[in-house]
Amino acid sequence: MTTLQELTRPWAAFNYGFLDESAKRELRRRILKAIAVPGYQVPYASREVPIARGWGTGGLQVTLTLLKPASIVKVIDQGADDSVNASSIRKFVGRVGGAVETEDTRQATIIQSRHRIPEEKLREDQILVLQVPNPEPLRPVQPDMSVARQMHGDADYGQLWLILYEQLVRSGRIMQGSSYPSMVNGRHVMTPSPIPRWDVPKLNQADHLTILSAGREKRIFAVPPYTSVEPLVFDDVPYRVEDHQDKTCYRSHVTGYFMNELPQEDGSSQYELSDSHFGVKHIQKSEGGTVEIGDAWYKNGKMD
Repeated sequence: MTTLQELTRPWAAFNYGFLDESAKRELRRRILKAIAVPGYQVPYASREVPIARGWGTGGLQVTLTLLKPASIVKVIDQGADDSVNASSIRKFVGRVGGAVETEDTRQATIIQSRHRIPEEKLREDQILVLQVPNPEPLRPVQPDMSVARQMHGDADYGQLWLILYEQLVRSGRIMQGSSYPSMVNGRHVMTPSPIPRWDVPKLNQADHLTILSAGREKRIFAVPPYTSVEPLVFDDVPYRVEDHQDKTCYRSHVTGYFMNELPQEDGSSQYELSDSHFGVKHIQKSEGGTVEIGDAWYKNGKMD
């Protein structure tokens, strides 16, 4: 009769960065393929990590794969560094990889994000990892994924154009608020994760590498540096970002960046910077502190 003690493995420390080396090798190969074919969805064997599916497992696996002791990691959730999800992931990465944790975009070498791209421009030596719940832009028009793969192979995106046209006819403008379908390198249409329209232009010809990973759907794709990312638009209907040009953050008093709307009891609204640490920097600067604020993508609500 087998005893419980015989079935129990001896205690051993986990591997550096939590994931085993075989998983990291596979992820690195998939990342390299995704970089070689921008916008193409590469399947991979998504591993189990200590958070639930749908809470950033894809982004976490990429971050753990890229991790090294000299890494400086920033994690944000819809622009906030202090949310429960962002704080938990950042602490976990620091514990299993010994990486330095930071909230400063300028200091980070790896930035893992859910639904936002920081307002400060990223450099060539920085990597942006975006969590993606649904990597397939064709899913609203083609639920059969085998057919969707064939449509990608044929560059058949006519039904996506039809959806945008229907929105235009019914509402007078394109209503796609996030996950705006975008053509990468003139070939593959991708969904740039549920980032707002405001953030999509930040991917176009950017200095940094962007890796998008969907752990639940087991797909990974990438936008290499200096690669064109063009939102699908009609020639006579230009692409429009959210109109936040006249919005002012009630905490930092900064105007012209992407804001969160905070409804008040009297029916009015206040606004605060979605990029929380960007706002903290401006507050510190206004109080006379020594702080380095990098160049932003936008100036006064318009792309610089």
